[in-house]
Amino acid sequence: MGFKLHNLFRRLKPLVKPIMAIALVGVLVFGHADGALAARAGGRIGGGSFRAPSRVSPSPSYRSPSGGGYYPGGGFGFPFLFPLFGFGGGFGGLFTIILFIGLANFIMRTVREMGSNDDGMGTVDNPAVSVAKLQIGLLAEARSLQEDLNRMALSADTSSATGLTQVLQEASLSLLRHPEYWQYATAQIESTRLLSAEQKFNQLALAERSKFTGESVSNVNNRLQQGVPKPTEAGDLATMEPGQYIVASVIVATQGKLNLPKVSSTQDVRQALSTLGAVSSDRLLAVEILWTPQASGETLTADEMIAEYPELTLI
Repeated sequence: MGFKLHNLFRRLKPLVKPIMAIALVGVLVFGHADGALAARAGGRIGGGSFRAPSRVSPSPSYRSPSGGGYYPGGGFGFPFLFPLFGFGGGFGGLFTIILFIGLANFIMRTVREMGSNDDGMGTVDNPAVSVAKLQIGLLAEARSLQEDLNRMALSADTSSATGLTQVLQEASLSLLRHPEYWQYATAQIESTRLLSAEQKFNQLALAERSKFTGESVSNVNNRLQQGVPKPTEAGDLATMEPGQYIVASVIVATQGKLNLPKVSSTQDVRQALSTLGAVSSDRLLAVEILWTPQASGETLTADEMIAEYPELTLI
């Protein structure tokens, strides 16, 4: 038994050093990644409300004192001429006709309301909603984007639909001003209804926020928060690779249908940004502008981009 174990050890001995070397490389790689990710905080601007729009009663139209016909109670008037000419079988026939006309008017009114309230845009209380996300990976040279978004976070009014619309427009413009730095992008859109739109919107926002180690600046629903970034130790600075990328995400929920192109070129990104930035305040339900790293001058490495944003495609 001892002889067999000795022979087995002799056979495995040449493999010990390569295995240890691979293990050491793995420790260094993952240890380096942890150190790099430790400094990657994000920024956030947004807000909104997923409330059903108030139902506006139609303006009253003029009706004649007779209720729309020549004789009281008639939707059209002429059916109630029948008893006067001997049709309808007396009082019982008249009552039957009144009941029939009332039922017919009710059915017609119901059909008209259904047609006006559900015309492909959902019902009045549960309208159709589009939830969209556009994400762009920019080269590190687009550092002015971080400054623009940081400034917006500190001064934007995120308590009203008008203020959120302005945030969306300014963020879209800031991204549109840097097309030469666009390297990666992705877009997705989902059509849903108001009652389930908030859940979908929150899922997209939380998925992106979870990639941050923290939110060092946040302005959501007019609640401004600024965190203290974790200081980077000297050892981390020595092992960090120079960053190459900044990632910005725009998440929007809007009433009605919203069309975004399938992103495969810079022209598609331009069209998507223009479409999102043009959403009006009366349609906008919620918006989130997210970017990382938040601090000016910090950037993501290529390894971090691949690990955290695998859905981004080269454009």
